[in-house]
Amino acid sequence: MIKAHGGRLVNRIAENERREELINKARFLKSSRKIELGPREISDLEMIAIGGYSPLEGFMTKEDYESTIKNRRLASGLPWTIPITLAVSEDEAKGFREGEDVFLTNGGGDLLAVLHLEEKFEYDKKIEAELVYGTSEGDHPGVKALYKRSGVLLGGKVTLVSRPRSNPFLQYRLDPAQTRKIFQDRGWRRVVGFQTRNPVHRAHEYILKSALEVVDGLLLHPIVGETKRDDIPADVRMKCYEALLGTCFPEDRVVLAVNPASMRYAGPREAIFHAIIRKNYGCTHFIVGRDHAGVGNYYPPLAAQEIFDELSQEELDITPLFFDNSFYCKRCGGMASNKTCPHSSNDRLSLSGTKVREFLRRGEIPAELTRPAVASILVQWWRGSAC
Repeated sequence: MIKAHGGRLVNRIAENERREELINKARFLKSSRKIELGPREISDLEMIAIGGYSPLEGFMTKEDYESTIKNRRLASGLPWTIPITLAVSEDEAKGFREGEDVFLTNGGGDLLAVLHLEEKFEYDKKIEAELVYGTSEGDHPGVKALYKRSGVLLGGKVTLVSRPRSNPFLQYRLDPAQTRKIFQDRGWRRVVGFQTRNPVHRAHEYILKSALEVVDGLLLHPIVGETKRDDIPADVRMKCYEALLGTCFPEDRVVLAVNPASMRYAGPREAIFHAIIRKNYGCTHFIVGRDHAGVGNYYPPLAAQEIFDELSQEELDITPLFFDNSFYCKRCGGMASNKTCPHSSNDRLSLSGTKVREFLRRGEIPAELTRPAVASILVQWWRGSAC
């Protein structure tokens, strides 16, 4: 079994007496000792606690933060590309002392976790935007979210007390320790992970089946944390995955589980980040398509694949599988890619977010682009959301 990133799968979940102790302590705290988390911070908190972000044990301190944005590594030298931080306002930060515990809640006031505060520090949002996202433009969804954050970061280990109550897709919420056990029980030595924030279509199916030819099993791992407002909702996407897996893949070679993390749309850096997450879940291989985690025209088409050449296989320790854009070719009579199809663009049908919405407005998606069962789910959702 592949080791977690950094060599050890993190577990920051309080149990039994420790959990009760923290819950009782929180009951008597003033509101000034608590922080209400937003959706992204809740996702990050859960991913830290269950080991999805191993080796992180909490929100980043200044040394790890600065090393991540400048060097794409933690202060230890271990590859890491996306800052995982907790931001508060200057006024809030004044009420917290380094070395003390800060209690983290959701919007309803429910206790989620404790931050063992090690450090408070300011940061430059524009520098982070330029280094992590490759742009300081506020129209970029990741940069826009960054600019809305407060100006002081709190760093320190966390202890999770309660999982978010509103967790959807409970049957698919498998922690890294659970997926690793499933892979081990099934005897899978080579496992490929697939990241998606879109409904599955024929191009995805083509890539997944191609990858399954060279590995023992597939972790279909859609992201269900915060995404762009115009992305198709996670519950709709999950229905599409269920419809596909129920008819088109061997049941004993696929595991469907959700990834609680939120999208950053950081292109190449996020491709590395997604690979590390899947390594923590037990994957030995990871599918990287063109413009992975990209948005608009902010990143060159192959940047998300080329960034892997800048890290050695030994230090990243997960094998990327690179795929070109796939499409239906009328002359080939099936799915193909630029690597396998000699015909012109006039013979090719492919899906994009814009085309999906165009087809949905018409009330149908061609069978060459997605399975009828998946198309039916998307059309029903579109009609309901348009009412």
